Amino acid sequence: MQNAAYPMLFSPLKVGTQVLKNRAIMGSMHLRLETLDRPLQRQAMFYAERAREGVALMVTGGFAPCEQGLLEAGGPLLATPEHAHALRTITQAVHAAGGRILLQILHAGRYARLGSAVAPSAIASPIHRAHQDATPRELTADEIETLIEDFVNCAELAALAGFDGVEVMGSEGYLLNQFTVTRTNWRNDAWGGSAENRQRLPVEIVRRMRQRLGVDFLIMFRISALDLVEDGANAHEVIQLAQKIAAAGADILDTGIGWHEARVPTIAYVVPRAAWVFAAARIKRAVPIPVVASNRINTPEVAENVLASGGADMVSMARPFLADPAFLAKAQAGRADEINTCIACNQACLDYIFSGRPASCLVNPRAGRELTFSEIKPATNRYRVAIAGAGVAGLSCAVTAAEQGHEVILFEAADSIGGQINYARQIPTKQEFNELLRYYRRRLEVLGVRLQLNHRVTAGELLAAQFDRIVVATGVSPRVPEIPGIGHPSVASYVDVLSGRVVPGQRVVIIGAGGIGFDVAEFLCHTAGEEKSALSGAPEEIARFFAQWGVNASPDAQGGLQAVNALRPQRQVTLVQRKPGKPGRTLGLTTGWALKMGLQKYGVEMLVDCRYERIDGHGLHLTVNAQPQVLAADTIVLCAGQASERGLFADLTARGVMPALIGGAQEAGELDALRAIDQGMRCALALS
Repeated sequence: MQNAAYPMLFSPLKVGTQVLKNRAIMGSMHLRLETLDRPLQRQAMFYAERAREGVALMVTGGFAPCEQGLLEAGGPLLATPEHAHALRTITQAVHAAGGRILLQILHAGRYARLGSAVAPSAIASPIHRAHQDATPRELTADEIETLIEDFVNCAELAALAGFDGVEVMGSEGYLLNQFTVTRTNWRNDAWGGSAENRQRLPVEIVRRMRQRLGVDFLIMFRISALDLVEDGANAHEVIQLAQKIAAAGADILDTGIGWHEARVPTIAYVVPRAAWVFAAARIKRAVPIPVVASNRINTPEVAENVLASGGADMVSMARPFLADPAFLAKAQAGRADEINTCIACNQACLDYIFSGRPASCLVNPRAGRELTFSEIKPATNRYRVAIAGAGVAGLSCAVTAAEQGHEVILFEAADSIGGQINYARQIPTKQEFNELLRYYRRRLEVLGVRLQLNHRVTAGELLAAQFDRIVVATGVSPRVPEIPGIGHPSVASYVDVLSGRVVPGQRVVIIGAGGIGFDVAEFLCHTAGEEKSALSGAPEEIARFFAQWGVNASPDAQGGLQAVNALRPQRQVTLVQRKPGKPGRTLGLTTGWALKMGLQKYGVEMLVDCRYERIDGHGLHLTVNAQPQVLAADTIVLCAGQASERGLFADLTARGVMPALIGGAQEAGELDALRAIDQGMRCALALS
């Protein structure tokens, strides 16, 4: 059924012999749910919940077609009928919920974290630090023939398991992608050399799958629309491959962007929305089958614009369905303002996956934990609950408590909700955090939570009102290090700078090189115009991003790359830290490298193992490597951590009341919205 606000998104689409009810795909995600207890039930609940909420087509995480193709030991594998029968738990749950699901077939090739990795040529991968010296073995021609059969056999087993089809992973630098480009394929036989030979393997796999599986089995091929690595394919080669794959019998072409080893961010918050649609659009113009656009499409408005512009026939949104399983149901019901939007932080999805943990979601801690945190239901005992502090811990607690039917009053000393998030969202490229506060503001309204702003509630008030439960989420304040001269007029806290109370001068020294220090450096280096960027995906915004990261949209560009433009910082910035070792060690695993590279392009100097001596009119006096230095500074910004605000908690406990303590008030550390939101939810669920 079409929708007046999003007519293209909710229009049906014929794919192969099947008709999909809308144009949204939940793209493949590595979830690691198979590493938890009751893994099949967890996966079944995860996919079924999203099917119930209207996702037309879902794709699983990657399953290896053979032991040799595993990304790591013990990873998902579909190679025997026994494997297939076990997976019916998932497909039956999805079909009962009215959805369709494809199994992704992924051979890791040289990305495998195994000693037995294989590849088209014996060229080591630059990723997986523990295996940097492990060069993969070159596959023989006979082994390639066996490999084709492994892929086809895996597809047949997927059909046996009840899947509606498969996605063949030919993107992101995995094995099939490794065959298609000269970066990783130096062969001189029938599987290497010319573009036709390099493309032979994925085409032959799709052709034989179609022969074996018949016309009703969906085959989606994930093509690398933009490699973003040196010696990658140009657009002409990508289109050539796309046309061959379509002719071989594929029903859909999904587009992947960038290899895992690419030094260009592709899905993190620094990437403008829908930045990569141009790559899908040029494939769409060249093939007769539906083409899917992917990456940084996180709202129904963006999805609709992509479809209406003719850039793609479908949109793939993976992490947005982690953030809100009901994304489509809300959009179709006219409740788009209630969608819990993916903010592309990567903290609980990709960062977890690449550190060996099961995926979840910062803005939705239930994601991937549906078996543990089943649907939130009315509480048996309903209480009057007071929550002091409307940072994300307090907001999460208030919303979850109200969803259970508790009467909630939320007190906030400031004039707006959000706490420390209000500083984070001032950072250029972090404006996605606006979506998180928009979601909470709307959720408080819908649930009828009483919000009292500009109200620093006291212990006396709380006790006089006789609340059944009290939660203290009063957050943090900036820590002031003990340095002689710390009260000098040139010194300001990160709160002073990000709130606009202090406008820094041209020469800035930042004390503290953790996450906050890096964010403040980013804020200070950008131009005034860039500071106000709204991540709208406007052409000028995308052009600026491409120039900064060396992306070339020309069809002739090999790998889609170009020389990086020099960046002129608005200010001269120096980061200093007490600890030895590389700065930024606490940054996100999959986003920190981009932030570091960005600051390097701005010429930010970073000093480590520093001893701060004093601050005066000359700047910051310090000792580095036993050598005294003076860093001249117009402004010195303190980013040296936080201290928990526990005054209210202390007052309550002194009066014999033991409230719940959550968020930064419970543990300051680095600003950690992930922990705070999770704690808030758990606290609310434990109220009764």
